[in-house]
Amino acid sequence: MSETPDPEVVELATKVFGLARAGEAQALAGYVDAGVPANLTNDRGDTLLMLAAYHGHAAAVTALVDRGADPDRANDRGQTPLAGAVFKGERAVIEALLAAGADPSAGTPSARDAARMFDKADLLELFESR
Repeated sequence: MSETPDPEVVELATKVFGLARAGEAQALAGYVDAGVPANLTNDRGDTLLMLAAYHGHAAAVTALVDRGADPDRANDRGQTPLAGAVFKGERAVIEALLAAGADPSAGTPSARDAARMFDKADLLELFESR
């Protein structure tokens, strides 16, 4: 038996996920500081961090990891924020995630695998230096 979600909670979650996609780092930080879970996930298992990373927002990534977001948390398809950033070619996000301790070997495909698939030798070297 499943409960119908509270429309106000759904509205808030929709707003916060939109902030992550848009890279609104300060607003995201405020919501997380006020009690929104740093590892909040949507119906596909994408976290706020995954959305911020995939859309190229390094400042939002840093704000979220500074507040406890797991840099290696995979979505329902096994993808991690770091692999998404590699796929999108977001170097500043990649560096922010690595600084937060993201594992280039986590996920399926991993960030390493994605770098190999897209012939990103510079990223493979970066991963090896960590």
